[in-house]
Amino acid sequence: MGESRTELLQWLNDLLSLNYTKIEQCGTGAAYCQIFDSIYGDLPLTRVKFNAKQEYESLANFKILQNVFKAKKIDKPILVEKLTKCKMQDNLEFLQWCKRFWDQNYSGQQYDAVARRKGQAADPPATLAPVGGAAFARTATSPSGSGPRGKTPIGGSRVTQNNVEVLTLQTQLSDMTTQMEGLEKERDFYFAKLRDIEILVQQELESPDHQEGKEDEVLKEIQKILYSTEEGFEVPEAVPEDETF
Repeated sequence: MGESRTELLQWLNDLLSLNYTKIEQCGTGAAYCQIFDSIYGDLPLTRVKFNAKQEYESLANFKILQNVFKAKKIDKPILVEKLTKCKMQDNLEFLQWCKRFWDQNYSGQQYDAVARRKGQAADPPATLAPVGGAAFARTATSPSGSGPRGKTPIGGSRVTQNNVEVLTLQTQLSDMTTQMEGLEKERDFYFAKLRDIEILVQQELESPDHQEGKEDEVLKEIQKILYSTEEGFEVPEAVPEDETF
């Protein structure tokens, strides 16, 4: 029988200098990555997102973990789709397996978890609660029937309701801003890849040593795909040659 949730969290927090309170918080993949770094000491922890808030950041963490498993020939499937949903049972089972693997392979050397992640903040991943939760409900609930509670300022109920609406809008704005930042990063990532392919094709076609043939047709087809547009799409202005991607 594996360790309990409490025992696993205690072990995880002690090993990695974390402050996790729930097994589900392992679903970002960051803690799993550092468990294996404590064994092998060569994971690229600077690329691990310890404060992952978006799904693509968690997926990137698990991609690093998958690469480690492949490089170290660890024959264990990582059920990324299930783990990233941050469900307790899936993460509990995987963490129990990680603990058994660690017990068998950790050499006992001292491990400085904070130094290894270069001081990256590793606050426990937040669990999103519904907007306008119990705290708001308690604030907005009328105290009628509960005995005298002092005088209520004129317009107090209206002010309280306005505060709730403002806080709700601020929360929604913060969430939208975070999502927009994530989408912009993802866009720039894929655009840079396409730009590299475009430059490579141009260089090959314009090379003095280039000879026309079947490969030439393939390169032209790639260019055709790169430059194709859809109805309603406007080609952006040309980017200066010296701009870095």
